[in-house]
Amino acid sequence: MSTDRFGNMIDPGVGYARGVLLQGSADEVRRLARAGRVAAEFVARQGIEKIAICTGNLRFYPASPEDLSVLCEEWVGPGLFGEELRQAAITHLGGQGGEAAAVVNRTSAGIVATVLAHAGGKPVLSLVPAGDRSHASVMRGAKLANVPVKEVHDLDGVETALASDTPALLVITPVTSELAMLSDELIRAAAASGKAAGCVVFMDDAYGARFRPVLHGGGTSLSFGADLVVTNADKAGLSGPRAGVLCGDPAALVPVQAKASELGMEARAPVAVGAMRSLQGFTPDLLIQEAQDGQDLAAALEEALGTQCVSRSALGPKIDEQDAMETVLEMAGKAETARVPAEVTAAIGMLMLRDKGIVTVNTHGQPGGRVSIRLKPTSGAVARAGGAAEVAGCLVTAMKETAAHLDDAAWFTNLLFGEG
Repeated sequence: MSTDRFGNMIDPGVGYARGVLLQGSADEVRRLARAGRVAAEFVARQGIEKIAICTGNLRFYPASPEDLSVLCEEWVGPGLFGEELRQAAITHLGGQGGEAAAVVNRTSAGIVATVLAHAGGKPVLSLVPAGDRSHASVMRGAKLANVPVKEVHDLDGVETALASDTPALLVITPVTSELAMLSDELIRAAAASGKAAGCVVFMDDAYGARFRPVLHGGGTSLSFGADLVVTNADKAGLSGPRAGVLCGDPAALVPVQAKASELGMEARAPVAVGAMRSLQGFTPDLLIQEAQDGQDLAAALEEALGTQCVSRSALGPKIDEQDAMETVLEMAGKAETARVPAEVTAAIGMLMLRDKGIVTVNTHGQPGGRVSIRLKPTSGAVARAGGAAEVAGCLVTAMKETAAHLDDAAWFTNLLFGEG
C-alpha cells in the first residue's frame, strides 16, 4: 500500500488515509449525521436563507403542485411522464432521438448497476484524466461484481488494455469531481476503440454533461459514440433533486434498469419527476454565474492563503487535503500529528458549517468521497454567506481553530461526531 506525504497508509478503495477517527464508511456516516445536526442548529439560529451550499449540488425539488398530485402517483404517473422524461434527457445530453432514458436514485447507483450489468466477469477498463482516479462507485461496483478495475489515462493505455484484458465494459469519466478533464478528441477515440473491441462504452458524465459544453465549448455527452451516459440531476447548474439520469441505447440501458430494480436503486416517481423538471429548467446562464462566483471565491482565498496551496477549477477553488494539512501544521507550529488529512479537512468543514452555514463536501460528502477542500458555490451561495472575503475568512479561521486543537482527539471526536 502507498502512503501520503505524512507517512499515513492510503486506503486504495478511496484514495486517502483513513485515520483513527474516520476509519471507514460507518464513521463517515456518523460524521454526516453530525453535520445534519450542526446544520439544523445553524438554521435555528440564522434561518434557512443563510445556508450557503458550496458543494456544487443544489438539491432542490422543482416539481409543481400539479406534478405532486398527478405525475408523482406511483402506479400511473411514470406512464404519464415517461416520454416527456425521455425527450428531456435526449435534449439535455445531445442524443439523436432514439435513445431510452431512466432515473436512478443516485448517479453512484447508476454506475454500480452498470458495472454489475455489463462487466461480464471481466476486468472493468476505466479511463480517467491523468493525475486523478475513478469515482469510488466504479471500484465498489467492480468489487460487488468480483472483477478488478484497470485504470488508464490515455489512448495508448485504452488500446493496450483492450488487447490484453479483453474487457466487456469501458467506463469513461470525461470530468472528475476534482474537475480534471479529458479532451474531446480522447473521449471520441477511446469510445470508438471500445466499441470496435466489443465493449459496452459507458460515460460517467456527472459534471461533464454541462461543464464541457457550456464552459469549454465541448461536445454533448451522446455525441461521442458511447452506448450509455449518466449525469447528475443536481450538479453544475442543475437544481436537483439528487438523482442520476441514464440515457442511451435501449439494449445497453435495459439490463442496467433491471439490475438497479433488483437492488432497489431505481428512482421512484417523485424523484424521477423532479429530475425531469431539473433537466427542463437548465439554462447555461445558471452554470456561467456559478462559475463566476467560484472565481471570485478563488481570488479571495488566494489573497487570504496565497497561491501555493490554492488551485482553481472552472467552478471554484480547491485545496488538496495534504496541502491543507501542511498549512494547519504550520499554523500549529508542529512538524507532525496523529491526525490524518481527511480528519483535518472534515474538522475545517464542520467549523465552517457551524459558524457560517457553509455546506461543503467535507461535512456532507458521502462515504468514500473526495476529502480535499473544494468550494463550488451554487447559485447565490457566496452572497448568502456575506461575500467571497467572508467565506475565505471563515475557512482561514476554521484552519486556525483546527490547528489549535490538532492533537486533541477528544475535541475532534466531539466536533466530528458530537460525542465526548
